[in-house]
Amino acid sequence: MIRVLLVDDQPLIRAGLRMLCEAEADLTVVGEAANGRDAIELAARLTPDVIVMDLRMPGVDGITATGRILAARPATRVLVLTTFGDDDHLYPALTAGACGFLLKDAPPEELLDGIRRAAAGDSPFSQDVLRRLVQRAVHARADRPQPVAGLTARERDVLNLVAEGLSNTEIAERLHIGVTTVKTHITSLMAKTGSPNRVRLALCART
Repeated sequence: MIRVLLVDDQPLIRAGLRMLCEAEADLTVVGEAANGRDAIELAARLTPDVIVMDLRMPGVDGITATGRILAARPATRVLVLTTFGDDDHLYPALTAGACGFLLKDAPPEELLDGIRRAAAGDSPFSQDVLRRLVQRAVHARADRPQPVAGLTARERDVLNLVAEGLSNTEIAERLHIGVTTVKTHITSLMAKTGSPNRVRLALCART
């Protein structure tokens, strides 16, 4: 059972997310918070597996809350769900440690899949968001990572597909390997490249 904490300042949004999650046999909502301050307190007390985090909230915002929650409990997975997909929100959320970034206009199935992927250690991003992040970062060439040596041929294949914005499942299908094997390769790639998330990892394919 995946324990989920919902954080959003709009009661209607929280109610809809609760109904969506609790209709699934493997998800349970352990709590709700309307602001970042309450999210920090509930995260410490309820120890959720995944926190679905809004960004713009009164008082302590979602980015600040994410950083504080993960500083105290790094194993928690924070999945951003927001209306705002601009760089001013994306990059700070990633820097704070969010494992994924979905937009509120995503289909319900994408959100549910994102929660499950986050709980499993994956990094769920809306595909358009991930591709745009990679394209902009590559174009800007800001703080570009150095070329990576010592990768196996299969790791290089996986790295190139991550750069295309493919999910773990899509990579597994493309390479005809298991999803668990893809996760193992990505864990190895992150260790070898020092990448904290998939966006930074994707940039390594461009060097």
